Amino acid sequence: MSALEKAEQAVREASDNTEVARIVAAVLATQQAMQQQPAVVSQAVTTAFDARKWLTIGGLVIAGGGVACFLAMAAALLAVAVAIGGVCATACLLVLRGLWADLQKGK
Repeated sequence: MSALEKAEQAVREASDNTEVARIVAAVLATQQAMQQQPAVVSQAVTTAFDARKWLTIGGLVIAGGGVACFLAMAAALLAVAVAIGGVCATACLLVLRGLWADLQKGK
């Protein structure tokens, strides 16, 4: 028997083993599905409508929105203040640079 024939025989056996493994896996999966307990169906708990709860939630949402608006306005004012400070600092530095240049020229 040549090496090629041995290899072909090994491939045939491996493919047969693969089919057997697939069949075994399918049988095991089927057995597991059959042994599972049926799911317990629970009844939904119904509660009466509670207006006080919803009014409290609404009030908290509105208060949270007010706080969020306040924080947004504070952030906007801070951004404007930083921008104004940056412009002032730049103008000051330009004036000082001009003065320094004039002093270096001897004027």
